Amino acid sequence: MTDITRRSALATLAAAAAAASPIRAQQSAAPPLIPFRFEDVVRRARELAGAPFDAAIAPLPEPLQNLDFDAYRDIRFRPERALLASSGGPFRLQLFHLGFLYTRPITVNVIRDGVPTPVAYQPQLFDYGRTRIERPLPVNLGFAGFRLHYPLNTPRVLDELVAFLGASYFRFLGRDQRYGISARGLAINVDGREQPEEFPFFREFWIDVPTAGPERVTVLALLDGPSVAGAYRFEIYPSAETTIDVSATLFPRRPIAAAGLAPLTSMYYSGENERRTGDDFRLEVHDSDGLLIHAGTGEWIWRPIRNPATKTVQAFMDNNPRGFGLMQRDRRFDSYQDLEANYEMRPSYWVEPTGNWGEGAVELVEIPTPAEVHDNVVAYWRPRQPYETGQEVSFGYRIRSIGAGEDLHPGGKVVNTFQAPARASGSVEPADRTVRRFLIDFAGGNLAYYLPDPSLVQVVPSMSAGQIVGTFVVPNEHTGGFRAAIDLKLDPGQSADLRAYLRSGDKALTETWTYRWTVT
Repeated sequence: MTDITRRSALATLAAAAAAASPIRAQQSAAPPLIPFRFEDVVRRARELAGAPFDAAIAPLPEPLQNLDFDAYRDIRFRPERALLASSGGPFRLQLFHLGFLYTRPITVNVIRDGVPTPVAYQPQLFDYGRTRIERPLPVNLGFAGFRLHYPLNTPRVLDELVAFLGASYFRFLGRDQRYGISARGLAINVDGREQPEEFPFFREFWIDVPTAGPERVTVLALLDGPSVAGAYRFEIYPSAETTIDVSATLFPRRPIAAAGLAPLTSMYYSGENERRTGDDFRLEVHDSDGLLIHAGTGEWIWRPIRNPATKTVQAFMDNNPRGFGLMQRDRRFDSYQDLEANYEMRPSYWVEPTGNWGEGAVELVEIPTPAEVHDNVVAYWRPRQPYETGQEVSFGYRIRSIGAGEDLHPGGKVVNTFQAPARASGSVEPADRTVRRFLIDFAGGNLAYYLPDPSLVQVVPSMSAGQIVGTFVVPNEHTGGFRAAIDLKLDPGQSADLRAYLRSGDKALTETWTYRWTVT
């Protein structure tokens, strides 16, 4: 019997059996479609971690190899070609072209009815402006990243909501905000104390827009790097304070002693506590002015950011933190006077863990920068226990794009930090550089209640080295709170961590201010 005859006979027998037995006919029907899910990305990450890391990056086609910033910026996605319009929802997808700093191609998939389909590169998607591409680019070129648009500020204008571009970086906006701070999927060895910093990257994305329910978009991502592979899910809810719920599962390829979870990256060049602008007309230049921590004990800690002379790393030990964020607390235009940068409109990013994160530390890394073009501040959660090879690590958190965060806690808040030589007013004597006066303005909470009787308010200072030589507290009618002054003495070459808060009796009235002072 030939193969064709045998197959025909088998097909006839199968059809007869199916007709005779409804149950068998039902069993032999094609299985229902199982939609692509986060678990599929987790499986891919597990398989990826089991293979050696491939560090090779194919060189870009020659026309893209030498693009400078201006030439790359001229390549723009055509808004009329945006994807996701067929879903009927308010989201639109645009892609970033490869070139300049972005040389690693990624794959972007759109999920429709549970089925992921890769977006094919087409030159017609882009307006190249004055940038000339003389040769055709390959159809499998890929993209550098993507962004999602949404009517965030007005009903009929599609504003940029979130962008994923470069390594595992992403940034997003709430209403009436301007880009500044960025977030990352994962940071490794940021402090650089044991090994150079490593930058894991998202190599593939899947974008799913639900057709029903609240307005949200889901982005799935596959992370890769020399030390780890991982799966990420971003549930993005646009709003006045846009929220992203992040779920992640990591598979270390090798031990990771210095993992940074929910890392935030920002810029601080100059501010009220450290003037560096010289003859610049602007008084302050920064995307964030402080680190705020809600410790597992319930304490709220405020650490003003600095532009230090040398790289510094400060760890705030904790157990099951409740939240942390890099904040742009000063929202006054008068503080910046920059009509183009709009620093007062830069968002704060606030991270709230879901579940228990255990023991570890919120770490703040500050790197000296000579200009505002460099991101020089990083904050993240560092688990106490290293991650081991073959371990499966799952965690989650919520990150919000907010303003000053005045409603995060009900207590008094630090609104200004100043420092100056501690000498008598009008004195012409040379200042002693080992003695310094710090002035901290606290406002909000219940402080206004104590203004009629300021004697009831005391400052509680402490320092890890050196000595406190004097303190006083005075009402500040301009802030509706109190100004605390602390005079400190520290030997040359030493550093000290300073802490202070206001209390009345045994009741804490404010968050805890902390600062690192070094005598050079």
